[in-house]
Amino acid sequence: MAVGAGNFVRTCINGLNALSGVGLLTVPYALSEGGWVSLALLATVAAACWNTGILLSRCMDADDAIRTYPDIGERAFGRAGRLLVSGFIYAELYLVATGFLILEGDNLDKLFPGAAVSLGTVSLAGKQLFIVLGALAVTPTTWLRSLGVLAYVSATGVFASVVIVLSVLWAAAVDGVGFSGRGTTTPLRTTGLPTALGLYIFCYGGHPVFPTLYTSMKRKSQFRKMLVICFVLCTLNNGAMAVLGYLMYGDGVLSQVTLNLPAARLSSKVAIYTTLLTPFSKYALLVTPIAAAVEERIRGCVGEGAAVSVAVRTLLVLSTLVVALAVPFFADLMALVGSLLNAAVCMLLPCACYVRIFGPPPSISRWEAAAIGGILALGSLVAVTGTYSSVAKIIHQLI
Repeated sequence: MAVGAGNFVRTCINGLNALSGVGLLTVPYALSEGGWVSLALLATVAAACWNTGILLSRCMDADDAIRTYPDIGERAFGRAGRLLVSGFIYAELYLVATGFLILEGDNLDKLFPGAAVSLGTVSLAGKQLFIVLGALAVTPTTWLRSLGVLAYVSATGVFASVVIVLSVLWAAAVDGVGFSGRGTTTPLRTTGLPTALGLYIFCYGGHPVFPTLYTSMKRKSQFRKMLVICFVLCTLNNGAMAVLGYLMYGDGVLSQVTLNLPAARLSSKVAIYTTLLTPFSKYALLVTPIAAAVEERIRGCVGEGAAVSVAVRTLLVLSTLVVALAVPFFADLMALVGSLLNAAVCMLLPCACYVRIFGPPPSISRWEAAAIGGILALGSLVAVTGTYSSVAKIIHQLI
């Protein structure tokens, strides 16, 4: 009994960690984009993603050989399904890793404004400088074959999320920021709803990890309960941060609420340094699956060995650095990830795989069919409108 309870608690912690990330920093901005009414959409997205997490577990029950999300895709749609699921997951990991470099650049520039370095004819200053430095700092961590230590550090994500919320609360209640809204707040802004939805979905992108959590549970019947706990706690944390940040800064809240905080205050420094730790500890964990896939593909051509692995991983970091410097817009990039990739991975693909494996109605119940139809409609809406809105904003800022 004690062993089972311990296993359940560990799985809950791992599930919370999978759902805890830098999306927490963007929810006040998402709320400002959609207005107060969009908080209902945060709860709707959480409920939909919880439901699709359950669908993934049921898909795994269909075949004992299924261990991962790509396995579910292959069971449903054959080799093409595996490639499709893997492609979406790798693209998501790549862009989130890129977002981490932008996040480092934004927050370090907040801490050390005016920093600049000149090397001959090359000059780097401010955000660009810190993006480059962030890439240099994380590169050696990607060379490690064993990521046990980094995995242990990244598991502090749950604790870090709570610390950030409490630090922002301290800045408002004790350090003098207050809850005046620094201007205005908006009940509803329909033009910003696509961006808000994309950022909300980005906060619930733990689905690639759910199959692993499911297989690790001794009592798989408790998976639904575990997901309920994880989604409720994360939604409360995300909702608290959204309301807190929006009350503090109103429509003037920036893409990351830490960028609004007064840099001289201790609470601000705690929030920002905690924010900086998360990308640094998780970057290698994100790019390693991509690097491993590339190494597997080129092994027959160039052989294998430490040198090949280091070269592949270094080039991968370099490519994310180039993208981060070219598109240094954190909120818009994460909204694109949420709208295009998370909407597919967390909403559309689980529903499609479930229906394909178990058959359309009447093979599944009327209520299940209605829920799946609603999730597919919501996911499709976000994928179309959110992707268009995010791409349009990125292009507008580039030109």
